[in-house]
Amino acid sequence: MTSGVVEVAFEEGVHVIRLSGDVRLNLCSTLERYVDEFLAQGHFHNVMIDLAAAEGIDSTTLGQLAKISILCRDRFDITPTISSPNTGITRILLSMGFDQVFHIVDSEIEDDGGFERWAADAVDEECAREQVIEAHKVLMSLNHKNEETFRELVDTLEAGR
Repeated sequence: MTSGVVEVAFEEGVHVIRLSGDVRLNLCSTLERYVDEFLAQGHFHNVMIDLAAAEGIDSTTLGQLAKISILCRDRFDITPTISSPNTGITRILLSMGFDQVFHIVDSEIEDDGGFERWAADAVDEECAREQVIEAHKVLMSLNHKNEETFRELVDTLEAGR
């Protein structure tokens, strides 16, 4: 698997976040920084997550994506869209309950070449722990199965604070 990459574009009021390669915890701070910026600015009417080039995606990143949707829905009444032509990744999204908080489509997003690569920030151990806890709490809020799956992990990480 290739290292994960976050690329972003803003076109005609739509924020597009492209995740490619093996997307893991180390990209969550980059993703969070971009999302914090566009949520603070407002002035958009949709958010699309492009997973067409994603080879793998960890649960922390999934939690971060769910958080994006929840914030967009709560603050702007927008339900973001995930483009996931990879059936394996789509199966993971559905098993986590993402169909409750995203529109999920299997078609690819057109690439007009307007993407900018966002570099990963260095994250210290405590910050990483907090990101993992928050992301998994978001996943746990989506359904009872996720609550059972991630409860022990969250309890263990919170005990280590």
